[in-house]
Amino acid sequence: MLRQTLQEAGLHTLNVGLTKSHITELKAILAREPELHKQLSEFLTMREKPDIDVIAVTHGPGLEPALWVGINFAKALSLAWDIPIVAVNHMEGHIVLPMMEMTKSEHSHILQNMRMFGRLKQIDFPVLALLISGGHTELVLSKQFGTYQIIGQTRDDAVGEAFDKVARLLGLGYPGGPLISHLAEEERSRGDALGPSKASPQEFKLPRPMLHASSAPASPRLRRAWQSSGGPRENNFDFSFSGLKTAVRKIVEANSPLSDEMKSGIAREFEDAATEVLVKKTLRAIEEYGANTVIVGGGVSANTHIRRCLAEALEREGCPSLLVPPPELATDNAIMIALVGYFHALKSDFADPALLTAIGNLRLA
Repeated sequence: MLRQTLQEAGLHTLNVGLTKSHITELKAILAREPELHKQLSEFLTMREKPDIDVIAVTHGPGLEPALWVGINFAKALSLAWDIPIVAVNHMEGHIVLPMMEMTKSEHSHILQNMRMFGRLKQIDFPVLALLISGGHTELVLSKQFGTYQIIGQTRDDAVGEAFDKVARLLGLGYPGGPLISHLAEEERSRGDALGPSKASPQEFKLPRPMLHASSAPASPRLRRAWQSSGGPRENNFDFSFSGLKTAVRKIVEANSPLSDEMKSGIAREFEDAATEVLVKKTLRAIEEYGANTVIVGGGVSANTHIRRCLAEALEREGCPSLLVPPPELATDNAIMIALVGYFHALKSDFADPALLTAIGNLRLA
């Protein structure tokens, strides 16, 4: 990947590169990746430092073994090229990417690469970001660029994880999100009921977990007790999708073997339920915090139905503008990490390689 990237960027210059002392230091950094050390040392020995100023690397959240490989690779390149490192929270990447106006180079068809140019849009703060992926479901408030406050998050399954688990219950493949959406869209286009004639719509009605806010008791004494206990679970901006998955499992078990029509009906009802929760929680948070811009990021932001329903709801309510990434850049990608790295580098917000570690549960705030 490094070789291909430098070639496509026109930075692949053959020349004398690493010294023997550098190679020894690289071996210590890549002690847990001996094959990577071997190939990288050979590669860097024959190439001079490219015209690169900063290395941006994800240090969380995520699976720590995978994060460590990337971090150690970045440390090795930082040592070999004598350039600083920016440690990036990849959830920030999902927020920053939709803020950009990006276009491909006019020469992209000749270079056959993804070289892109862009600039930051005029953003009207506060910004409310809905981050939805296989590992996260969060509502994040940003009052100014680069500052974040998590105001809601999932208490169990993330929405993308729920899509995958429901797809597995229906005997579909992986990743489950696109497969569920495909069946649901087919069902909507047919305009059929949620299931075959032998099943009533009620059998396919799924819950909308943690959706409805409850009002505080009228009595001052009871209200104080209610507030001290945190109020009912629904009276916040958190999410829960585990119960929704369990409800699907019960329907599947009660109606097995499932016909294709039943699978489509369940897929549609599940996607409708998850979407309704996401949209209504987002609208409530907009009202509560006075957000002027809404961002949707993460792999599930590529879901056509969720995008459509949220856009329609915002338009009906006269709510803020909606920013979403291009579908092909909705999932984790290097472009969003480079963007965040760029903005941190402008502030000289560099990491100490000796202290840089993988943090699997890294939070934005």
